[in-house]
This record gives sequence, structure tokens and C-alpha cells, in this order.
Amino acid sequence: MFISEAFAQTAPAAASGGESSLLGMLPLVLMFVVLYFVMIRPQMKRQKEHKAMIEALAKGDEIVTSGGLLGRVTKLGDSFVNLEVANGVELQVQRSAVVQVLPKGTLK
Repeated sequence: MFISEAFAQTAPAAASGGESSLLGMLPLVLMFVVLYFVMIRPQMKRQKEHKAMIEALAKGDEIVTSGGLLGRVTKLGDSFVNLEVANGVELQVQRSAVVQVLPKGTLK
């Protein structure tokens, strides 16, 4: 009364060889390849360029920080940079906070 009749179905015959498993993995492999070229590879390239820019900082460079501060590098340390934002006003920021090196003469 409460239980409906169950109808048995025969399972399809198993395919010989591993061809079906390879075809089943193909979409997963293709998605990973697309993900790598669309997201992972460009991000790694940006990180590499940012690291090279930070290592190439020199005294007198005009930079922009991640907080939007513009200033001139007055002193370099291993992990910190002293930044002159106005006459007689210096701030100390982390090297990783440097976002962009501006062309010489941008700041007046």
C-alpha cells in the first residue's frame, strides 16, 4: 500500500578498455587547463613583475603606495621604505605596499 513496486533495470554492458574513463576525465582536464591560462598564469606573472619592481627601488624614486600616498623614497631598508610625502614629512611604509613607480618629475 505505501510501498510502490520496484522495477529492476538491467545495467548497460561495461565498455571494454579504459576509453570511457579517459573520455570522462577529459572535461575536468580541459577545465583545469583553461583555469591555468585564464587565472593562475597571469596572476603569477603579475606577482613576478611586482617583486622585480620592489627589488629595483632606489633612493629618489617617486612611488605610489597601496593606500594612495605619493612620495619620494628617501631611505631603503630590507622590508621598509622611508617616503617623503611633503617637505620635512617622512613616513615609513612596507616595501610590499608600493604599487607603482612613477616617472621622474611627476611630483613637484
